[in-house]
Amino acid sequence: MADATRKKRISTSGSSTRPDRPSLVDSVIERLRLMIFDHAPEQRIGSLSGLASQLGVGIVTIQQAARVLENEGLLAARRGPNGGYYGKRPTAEVLERTLAAYMRGEPSTWKEALDMTSLLFTELAAAAADCRDALLLDALTRFLDPVEQCPDEESMAAIEQQFQNLLFKMVNRPLFELLTRVTLNISVNQSEHSVYRGLIGLELWKSGRQRIIHAILEGDGELARFEADRNNRRAIIRQISAPTE
Repeated sequence: MADATRKKRISTSGSSTRPDRPSLVDSVIERLRLMIFDHAPEQRIGSLSGLASQLGVGIVTIQQAARVLENEGLLAARRGPNGGYYGKRPTAEVLERTLAAYMRGEPSTWKEALDMTSLLFTELAAAAADCRDALLLDALTRFLDPVEQCPDEESMAAIEQQFQNLLFKMVNRPLFELLTRVTLNISVNQSEHSVYRGLIGLELWKSGRQRIIHAILEGDGELARFEADRNNRRAIIRQISAPTE
């Protein structure tokens, strides 16, 4: 009888159906993250002992949580009379490195990001048509030459990156810019990820980009959107029609 009871207790304690609970450190990380965003950047969040007392946890738990948030670019530890933990905001460079590392570790996300940037590019092109900066418009006019002179599909990703960098100067789209920069950088730096390889031919890319540039220079946002969308649909059609291995 005792053996049967003991076996039942072991079986119950080892059950895999019990839902996972967030660890104490994970809970503290989330609470600290909320505190950080409740304060202005560079504002003191609290001292090590003060935060431990406020959150009802040990000093070691605060230190562990703080290390994670420091790596995220959200927290900085400072010494001295006003020492303690200060909230920060991650820079675009930190976010770009983090996102690029994630996408390289999860290769399937690269295709997803490419689909997103292709769709958002139509809005970027349309918004660029509202730019009235003479220097940027002149730079866009001069960019027609490198597009026309692009020698092969291997060079397309690098030129596309330059083109979109110019459009980002004409339009304030920080989140889209971050995602696009990461996607295009991976495309340029990794041969297995060419943005347009197999999606659209060189001549179609050239003519499409030229039409988009002319529409932007004319200040016609709807035409720029139409041309960008037409390019995207051509790429999708080629992708669907491509034979699978």
